[in-house]
Amino acid sequence: MSKYRDTVRKYFYCFLLGPFFMVLEACGEFILPFLNANIIDKGAAEGNVAYILENGLYMLLIALFMLVSGVLGAHFAIKGSAHLAADLRQKTFVQIQKFSFANIDDFSTGSLITRITNDITQIQTFSQSLLRGVFRSPVMLFGAIAMSFVLNPRLAVVLCIVVPVLALAIALIIKTASPRYTVMQKRLDALNNNINETITNEYVIKSFVREEHEKGKFAVINEELMEKSVRALRMMLLLQPLSTLAISVTTLAVVWIAGKQIMVGSMEIGTLTAFITYLTQVLTALDFLANIFLQGTRAAASDRRISEILHAEIDLDDEGAKYTHKRIEQGSIAFENVSFRYFKKNTEKVLDNISLQIHAGEFVGIVGSTGSGKSTLISLIPRLYDVDEGCVLIDNTDVRELSLKHLRDGIAVVLQKNTLFSGTIAENLRWGNEEASDEELAWACRIAQADSFVCAFRDGYETELEQGGSNLSGGQRQRLCIARAILKHPKILILDDSTSAVDTATDARIRKAFREELSGMTKLVIAQRISSVQDADKIIVLENGKIAGIGTHDELLAGCSPYQEIYYSQKEA
Repeated sequence: MSKYRDTVRKYFYCFLLGPFFMVLEACGEFILPFLNANIIDKGAAEGNVAYILENGLYMLLIALFMLVSGVLGAHFAIKGSAHLAADLRQKTFVQIQKFSFANIDDFSTGSLITRITNDITQIQTFSQSLLRGVFRSPVMLFGAIAMSFVLNPRLAVVLCIVVPVLALAIALIIKTASPRYTVMQKRLDALNNNINETITNEYVIKSFVREEHEKGKFAVINEELMEKSVRALRMMLLLQPLSTLAISVTTLAVVWIAGKQIMVGSMEIGTLTAFITYLTQVLTALDFLANIFLQGTRAAASDRRISEILHAEIDLDDEGAKYTHKRIEQGSIAFENVSFRYFKKNTEKVLDNISLQIHAGEFVGIVGSTGSGKSTLISLIPRLYDVDEGCVLIDNTDVRELSLKHLRDGIAVVLQKNTLFSGTIAENLRWGNEEASDEELAWACRIAQADSFVCAFRDGYETELEQGGSNLSGGQRQRLCIARAILKHPKILILDDSTSAVDTATDARIRKAFREELSGMTKLVIAQRISSVQDADKIIVLENGKIAGIGTHDELLAGCSPYQEIYYSQKEA
């Protein structure tokens, strides 16, 4: 419950005043029937108009008091629960931002979306109901029972029989429904995962004419969610008919017993009317409490799922950082006997005993077959993952001893998947540097060979991009991502196959601009085309997670067989 403590402290008045006003409203609930009984039994029976008016005025004032109390109670309950949900959502989102790639691998995208939206909404709904009914319903329940004994102890015994039976039935319903909600939330995760995957890859689906396949797959997942939802909510639906049955049976019993008392003159009509009202209040309070408990079981399942995120062990943090204020000054990189596995229980290593030295300002190419470990190698430099063995050094300092902020401030990475956001081209570029001037934007775009197509747009740098930059070609997206990275003015620039969609002539111009404009920046380029890196200061060849060769293009062509195979296969093609 610690995740709610700060919010409860900050908005304590909501969590106190909400239940307080609801209790005041409940007090009026069981006073009104008593006054109404007096009006019938004393005022109407005796024809005492003054008595009727006097008690009627009391009832009106109490009703107005209840109205004000109910509105205030609901207001504070809604405000408190809304702040609780907002703060919890913020904490969860902040925690997700701390996740490493390994942490993200533990949760699917759809599951994270479900947890930060649907699960927190369930908690908000429950907390609102709790604030409105946690004291109101018990006060109404016991108050109505007490007033029933005041009116007629013999009739009140009926309530003492019905209430425990109904409470037991409700407890059995809650016990059965609780695990079903957890299953239902997991099916909702699966649905969101499918929706996210389908919408993200809509172009691929259409290009392969797989719409019918995706419709069928979605229908199966949707059907499973429907079945689990019905199974979970079916138990909840039992509450209403069960409560109605209890009210009906109890009312019949009360009327049967009261009828005899009225016939012999030991009970009056007003008392019977008030007693039936109290009976309804007792069963309504029980019904409301049952709904709170049912919402609580669903909220508890959601709370566990949120806790899994908040209590997830962050495997990349600044706990071991010795140099919290040290920045990357030069950009030299060294790998010393580095080994790495994605799945730590596997014996097979993705990278195996890698040792290499990259000097500041060098242009280094990295090549190798698919799955050789190229992307994994460069992901260890900004600590997207941590090494299992050995160490990665930048400026002769272990990256684990630098703060993540200063480490990543000095490194710019353009990954294989080029991500742009909705907004203008200028807004996307300024992700690299919020304070960048228009001249700096144009400078970065010239280096990335993006200025020509940007200026060709009618609105230039103010051109609106659709989600993911879908109104640009693949090569245009890549060049904008490179320009965005350059705007960081990093000491180390890493391009992970980031010119694959660019023609060879443009690729050559980008490399030429790198040498002329970014000579002091260490540049690591993963490439599938040998032509993209053959003029590099050195080329690293990876094969099956190991270094197969390091050298210039001519040196590798003379003595590295994996490099020769790649080169000659591309030359023949």
